[in-house]
Amino acid sequence: MSFEQIIGLVLVLLIMGVGLAGSAIPGIPGPPLILAAAVGHRIYFGPASVGNLVLGLLIGLTLLALVLDYLASVAGARRLGATWRGLVGAALGAMIGCFFGPLGVVVGPFIGAVAFELAGGRELKEAGRAGLGALLGLLAGAVGKVACSLAMIGLFTVNVLVRS
Repeated sequence: MSFEQIIGLVLVLLIMGVGLAGSAIPGIPGPPLILAAAVGHRIYFGPASVGNLVLGLLIGLTLLALVLDYLASVAGARRLGATWRGLVGAALGAMIGCFFGPLGVVVGPFIGAVAFELAGGRELKEAGRAGLGALLGLLAGAVGKVACSLAMIGLFTVNVLVRS
């Protein structure tokens, strides 16, 4: 492995680290960022980079992470009684919560789901359950994205080191 390849790998792993953080923080597209870093490495280093099979697996893991995130959020909210209003409120709350730091990211979906359920005429207890479901779904989705992101980073790193 040349000095240039070592520097390239370190830079890509730093970008992937940001992507890993983005898997837990809404607003940063974690798995797509990790995939983009791998593709950039492949374009620059060619045969000394990740192979076609592994690149295909990285694409599959990216899609899996995005689907898991969506399904976990919807399932969590639905399981505890959220309507479509609660789902919309949770999504908006998550986006707005990003501007208020880590606490906003956690509390935003809850507040959004509760507010929209209350606006739809539901009782406070039902709206609170929907908000809790939205929050739990968001957390479950984040866990799934982090797991996929770790697998992507590990798969990329091992493959590049073996091929160099």
